[in-house]
Amino acid sequence: MRALGRLLTFAAFFATVATPAVAERLVISLSNHRVMVTSSFTGVDLVLFGGVELDQVTVPRRGGYDVVVTVSGPRESERTRRKSRVVGIWVNTDSRTFVNVPGYLAILSSKPTTAIAPPDILRQLQVGFDNFQLPQQIGPDIADTVADDPFRSAFIRLKKEHGLYIGRENGVTFLTPTLFRADVPMPKNAPFGIYNIDVKLFADGALIAQTTSALEVIKVGFEQFVADAARDYSLLYGMAAAMMALMTGWFASVVFRRD
Repeated sequence: MRALGRLLTFAAFFATVATPAVAERLVISLSNHRVMVTSSFTGVDLVLFGGVELDQVTVPRRGGYDVVVTVSGPRESERTRRKSRVVGIWVNTDSRTFVNVPGYLAILSSKPTTAIAPPDILRQLQVGFDNFQLPQQIGPDIADTVADDPFRSAFIRLKKEHGLYIGRENGVTFLTPTLFRADVPMPKNAPFGIYNIDVKLFADGALIAQTTSALEVIKVGFEQFVADAARDYSLLYGMAAAMMALMTGWFASVVFRRD
């Protein structure tokens, strides 16, 4: 029994030594986890607050902390096309389908991501637009391509022009050495669905903590009523739309009738 007790004590001691204690922990809070879109919606900025919790024996690091916030929302497949001039006419000559990519993507960081961690770590953690995976269907294969792939570059550029892909290298502001905030812009054309929020904490070029949250963008009001009716009562919706068209035509004929 003594030998067994010593063995258990040794095993417990070894487990304690072998398992490093977590010195820092991330805590985040979002100003609103549900964005309601109406006909007058013009976009909104959500505020994300976060803090670095330290254990009783850990002091803030001399080099400070860096934070990268990645917000990605609902995934879908999209196709990009390339036009070329053929016999003086611009026609679609090639296309590429992006499979299961975010309809919205915002990458906010406390400073340029290349100054936060080495390239291999950034690539492994998908930090930054160059490292975020955007798989394409190339023939029978589906895979991501190099960052300077023309279709990939054009896809990101078009998304940025529509305000759906956002990158801000100063998008995270530290209010104190351990307290930070970030403004997450939601444009008026934000797709509906669930958005994932991923927050990574770096120090000395290494990932030391990570946490996630979520938000939802939904349509409300009369527009949502019409959308639900078209989906759930398609036959009645079609009949009502046809009746409204007939009534509108009859009313216009009466108003603009020439006697």
